[in-house]
Amino acid sequence: MLETQDYQCPYCGELVEAVLDLSAGDQHYIEDCPVCCRPIVFLLETDGQSWNLDVRGEND
Repeated sequence: MLETQDYQCPYCGELVEAVLDLSAGDQHYIEDCPVCCRPIVFLLETDGQSWNLDVRGEND
């Protein structure tokens, strides 16, 4: 199940949309910001229906 969630880049502050795959369970991954290209750590906690997304800078 795919969902979308807006988040703010911890580096440049730009509002960006993430596509979340809730069927994969809890996730921890890194993606580059599409605006400033710096690495963002994504922490997704999900039970398959509800979710919580936290984004951080690589050194936070």
